[in-house]
Amino acid sequence: MRILVVEDDKQLAASLRRGLEAEGYAVDVALDGTEGEWFALENSYDALVVDVMLPGLAGDALCARRREAGDWTPILMLTARSGPEQESRALDAGADDFLSKPFSFMVLTARLRALVRRGRQERPAVLQVGDLRLDPATHQAWRGTTEIALTPRQFSLLEFLMRRPGEVLPKSTILEHVWDFAYDGHPNIVEVYMRQLRQRVDEPFGRRSLQTVRLVGYRLAATDPEES
Repeated sequence: MRILVVEDDKQLAASLRRGLEAEGYAVDVALDGTEGEWFALENSYDALVVDVMLPGLAGDALCARRREAGDWTPILMLTARSGPEQESRALDAGADDFLSKPFSFMVLTARLRALVRRGRQERPAVLQVGDLRLDPATHQAWRGTTEIALTPRQFSLLEFLMRRPGEVLPKSTILEHVWDFAYDGHPNIVEVYMRQLRQRVDEPFGRRSLQTVRLVGYRLAATDPEES
């Protein structure tokens, strides 16, 4: 397997190369983010190990740009700054895993093996169905270029539907995932919120993407049917 290491600390980069090559990997090393992006564009890798703090192009920006380009190569981010904010930024940029320095080389290789097993599955940071987009990290949603104001529950319901485009979802399934198992209110709350969503994301734009399947449930059309 071929790994790209993007790390500006020359000593650490050399150490990672030696260790990974001893494990049987083919390893390329880039010492800044710009060079790392070039390597990722020009070659095919099984995984990337990317430092967050890089000259030229920051690691999280490199990660985000690869995802925007449709490259779903697994990415393990490294950082000297541990903490929830740094980890959240890396993961929201599209990273698959996160490791704080100093780290155990044994743990790094184990996480790489897990990422490679997972493969290049599409994991977009921003969900999109037709011209409807939703960013779970920033809690923003758009129809085309128009931002849509949603309450937290409306946002959660739309996110749940957008993660399953075209799939008919029973009311009970929506209740379990968007509310919780302890919810003991009236199940018609789903109908209320679906009506509210239509008023926000469909009706102002002449769309009918949020559909009711009689006696079965609801679905978000995989393409946006326009009002005829």
